[in-house]
Amino acid sequence: MENQLEQIRDQQKQSWNKFSPGWKKWDEFNMRFLKPMGDAIIDSLKIKDGDDVLDIAAGTGEPGLTIAALTPNGTVTGTDLAEGMLEIARANAAAKGVKNYKAQIADVSELPFDTESFNAVSCRMGFMFFPDMQLAANEIYRVLKPGGRFATAVWAGPEQNNWVTTIMSVIQKHVILPAPPPGSPGMFRCAKPDVIANLLKQAGFNDITPIELTGQVDYGSFDRYWQMMMEVGAPIVAAMSQADEPTKNKIKEEVAALFQSQNTGGTALLHYGALVISAQK
Repeated sequence: MENQLEQIRDQQKQSWNKFSPGWKKWDEFNMRFLKPMGDAIIDSLKIKDGDDVLDIAAGTGEPGLTIAALTPNGTVTGTDLAEGMLEIARANAAAKGVKNYKAQIADVSELPFDTESFNAVSCRMGFMFFPDMQLAANEIYRVLKPGGRFATAVWAGPEQNNWVTTIMSVIQKHVILPAPPPGSPGMFRCAKPDVIANLLKQAGFNDITPIELTGQVDYGSFDRYWQMMMEVGAPIVAAMSQADEPTKNKIKEEVAALFQSQNTGGTALLHYGALVISAQK
């Protein structure tokens, strides 16, 4: 991997470790939010008992922990760059009594597994952050057994995800954020269905099938929304750190007004849109 890509990887590792306490605090909420995407991945993988499954960018453990229940005579290996996140995954596995799950640090660009090791590979909301997505796709293809399936979930476009644009659109009005280089890691990097499809096709996959998911997430209140974003949103916190106190207060006021304008009935709902892409080796 090129030095620049290694730097991106190391920065991501540091960031996810730094924010892992926030992800632990909000784990139940976030896992409920992301469950539809995990369920769609699981449906696409067609897990059978005895399958050995790899869950990449495992974070706090899902959907790998749910998959483990589907293959009690198989194994599920969750990998992530951040040890802080994997510690939460291990704790979640222990709390659920999951015995066939293990978590280990691994870089998707250099997976430490033999060729044709897994019957299925999952990756929920990680692909768009990989420094070299083609290299990641190639590695996933390599570790899959012939006939094995892969499924990933990524965010659709910003217009479908006001759960994050509600806050980021206001921050960008007050804080000068440098434009990222084209193709650099980011939430909406894979928003067009053909992005992942082309990567998988190039890697050798077939039967590539995208589906769209949309829904709402209930934050309960604006204050809860704001607090969570400040504790789990690494890009948001980084942007906010560039603002002085009066500007931070102004940003919060404007975000609150925008949030409330989208919830005129007193609700606390925001929208999400995601793509789930599956393929077979």
